[in-house]
Amino acid sequence: MPSITLPFRPRLLACAALLLSLSAPALAQRVVQGDLQQQMSAAEFKAAGLDKLNAAELATLNRWLQGKVEAATTEAVAAVREEAREEGRQEVIVKNRGFFDFGSNEPISGVLQGEFRGFGKGRIYVLDNGQQWEQTDTTSVSGVRKQSPKVSISPGVMGVWYMKVDGVNTQPKVRRTK
Repeated sequence: MPSITLPFRPRLLACAALLLSLSAPALAQRVVQGDLQQQMSAAEFKAAGLDKLNAAELATLNRWLQGKVEAATTEAVAAVREEAREEGRQEVIVKNRGFFDFGSNEPISGVLQGEFRGFGKGRIYVLDNGQQWEQTDTTSVSGVRKQSPKVSISPGVMGVWYMKVDGVNTQPKVRRTK
């Protein structure tokens, strides 16, 4: 086997660095303790060409690896926290939509529970998602009977919401009560 000359060592280190940086996410999933000689079998250590490094070079590579693992772990933890924070924020927005304005013009869609018998001030409408809406204006429609119709509740201006029931042209003002 030909001997490796000194100029080859920087390329070997660069190759090792590239391979280790590409595997950082996988390394972040486990803690690397000790140096590469302890982590690898003798055959793996030799096959990677690490046996050609002197003690100072190997120590430098081990320090670099520890820094990469720590950085990858920190980044992974931060990413998980940020994802959890965003999921929680979205849950709060969905759960409280109608009580507060979150800047979305998208309607809330659902199905009314039970029979719909028209509109009237003070009536409570319960959706299949558990939300309850109370009619706040005097809009009325009578003589209508629909079993569990689809509804859409859309935001208007200044915190006003309007309920649209499938097949009914009138849209009263409503406010969320639960």
